[in-house]
Amino acid sequence: MCQFCKPPHALEATKGCADCRANFCNECFKLYHPWGTPRAQHEHIQPTLNFRPKVLTCPDHDQEKLQFYCRSCQRLLCPLCKLRRIHTGHKILPVAQAYQALKVRLWKYGTVINTPRQKNTQYSKLLCPFMAEVTGPYSLLLKTDRKERKALAAQVSERQGLMEHAGLMAFTQELLKETDQPCFVQAARQTHNRLSKAIENLQHFTLAADPSFRHFQLDVSKELKLLTELNFTQGEKAPVIDTQRTLAYDQLFLCWRLPQESAPAWHFSVEYRRRGVVPGGASRGGIRGGLAAARWGWQRLDEVSGTSAVIDRLEMDSVYVLRVRGCNKAGYGDYSEEVYLHTPPAPVLNFYLDSRWGLHADRLVVSKEQRCARSVPGLSLLQAADHALTSCHLTSDLLVGDVAITQGRHYWACSVEPGSYLVKVGVGLESKLQEWFHLPQDMASPRYDPDSGHDSGAEDALDSAPPFCFLTMGMGKIYMPHPSSPTGLTYPLPPRLGVCLDFEKGRVTFYDAHSLRPLWEGHVDCSGPVCPAFCFIGGGALQLQELVANRNYLHS
Repeated sequence: MCQFCKPPHALEATKGCADCRANFCNECFKLYHPWGTPRAQHEHIQPTLNFRPKVLTCPDHDQEKLQFYCRSCQRLLCPLCKLRRIHTGHKILPVAQAYQALKVRLWKYGTVINTPRQKNTQYSKLLCPFMAEVTGPYSLLLKTDRKERKALAAQVSERQGLMEHAGLMAFTQELLKETDQPCFVQAARQTHNRLSKAIENLQHFTLAADPSFRHFQLDVSKELKLLTELNFTQGEKAPVIDTQRTLAYDQLFLCWRLPQESAPAWHFSVEYRRRGVVPGGASRGGIRGGLAAARWGWQRLDEVSGTSAVIDRLEMDSVYVLRVRGCNKAGYGDYSEEVYLHTPPAPVLNFYLDSRWGLHADRLVVSKEQRCARSVPGLSLLQAADHALTSCHLTSDLLVGDVAITQGRHYWACSVEPGSYLVKVGVGLESKLQEWFHLPQDMASPRYDPDSGHDSGAEDALDSAPPFCFLTMGMGKIYMPHPSSPTGLTYPLPPRLGVCLDFEKGRVTFYDAHSLRPLWEGHVDCSGPVCPAFCFIGGGALQLQELVANRNYLHS
C-alpha cells in the first residue's frame, strides 16, 4: 500500500522510489516528486518491500565500489581488496567480463530447463491434476494405506522440489534482466549452482503414485461427531467487589467475589491507579495536578490466586481507583465496577493498649492481643453508689497506647461498639496522664474526669493548649462541640473513627475513617511526649484498627 496516503483512504502503491526507498500511489508520487526539483530526477521502480542500495560498495572498505571478481575466491573485490596478498596468483577479472560470462551460462541453463522433454511433459500433465485433487483430504487418505503413504510422501517431496525449480527459473529470468554488473555477478554465482542441481533432479524424475486416487474413500464420520459435540468454554462474569471488607489503611485491601452464575476463574488481575484529588473532590494543584493524574496509568497485579489482594507503596492523602477481572480458559472476562479508596492523611501509627499502669482490672478488660478493650461495670460500682447514695454513672477508666509521639504527623483508627454508654477517644500529654493515674479517684465525683465534660480540656488556662483532647461517643451517637451551639451537635456513630495528630502544630483532627471525611478539630499541648488515650464511662468497648499485613480476620 502507499506509505503516504492518509488512512483510512490509503491506495495501492503503483511506483517505488529507489532514492526515497518508499512506495507511492500515482498522486502521492507526483506530490512528493514535483517537476523542476531534484526529486523529479529520482529513479522510479516497481513497488517492493526490499529496497537495495543503488551501488554495491565493499563491506571492508567504506564507499569503495566493487569493480573486480576473483574466480578463485568467487567473490567481488574493490581496488583495495585486489591488492591484498590473499589474492596473489588468483585469476581476477573485471566485473564487466565476469558479468558477461555468467550471463551466458545462466541463459544456457534456462534453455536446457525450458526445452520440452518427454518426462517434463509427463510431469506437467499428471502432477497438476494430482495436486488439485488431493490437496484437501491428502493427510486423511494417507492413514488408510502405509504403502501408498510412503509413495505419496516421496511424490510430495518431488513436487516440492519441482516447485522450487519453477521459482528458481522465474528468479533466473528476472536476474538476466539485471544491468548492474556487480549486483548481477554477486547473485549469479549462487544461482548458477542451484540451476545445476535442478537440471540433475529433472533428469531423474519419475511419478511415484497414481494421481487419480479412485480407490480411496474419505471417512469424515469422526470429524462430524466432533463438530456436533462442540462445547464452547464460558468466560467468567465481572467480579463483585465487597465494599464492606475493602478498605484503605497502611495498605489497600481489596476483596471481591464472583457471581453465583459465573464460570470459575483460574486467577484474577487487579488494576489500580492514583487520582490527584483531595477530600471534597478538588484537583490537587489545579491544572497541573489534573494533568499529572491523567498521565498516571493503570498498574497491575497479575495472576492473583485468591479473592483478595493487598497493595502497598501508597501515597498519603490520595484517592486510588481499583478494579478487578478474572481469567480462565476462555480468556479474560469483564472488569468489575471501579471502587475509590482514600488513603489516610498521614503515616499510620501502629501501637497496642498499655495495661501496665492505671488499669482497674475489675472494671476494664484488655484482650490478649492488646488491641481490644471492654468496660464492664461490676460490684465496685454498686459499692461506690451505696456510699455516695446516688447512681454511679460518671466513673471513668483510662487506657493509653504503648507509644509516645514526639514529632511528625501520625494517624490511627478504631471502632467503638455502638451500645457503649460513653467512650472518649483522643490524645493527652504523657506526664499529665501519669499524674492523673496516680491520683485517687472519687467514683462518685466528676472532678477527676479527664476533660470534666469538655473534650478539649477547656478548664485549663486560656492562654495555653489543653493537656487532653477527646471526642465523645455513646449510645450510637458522636458528640462534637460547635461554636454556634452551646450544647454541641450529635451525629450517627461512624463504623470507624480516625485520629490524626500533627505534633508540631499541636493539632488533633478526627475523621470518619471509612470516607476520611473530617469530623472535628481540636488542639493539645505538645510540649512533651503525647500518647493515644481512651476513656470509658460506664459499659463500653472499642477495638484498634489492625494493619492490613497483620490482619487474619478483617473487622468491619
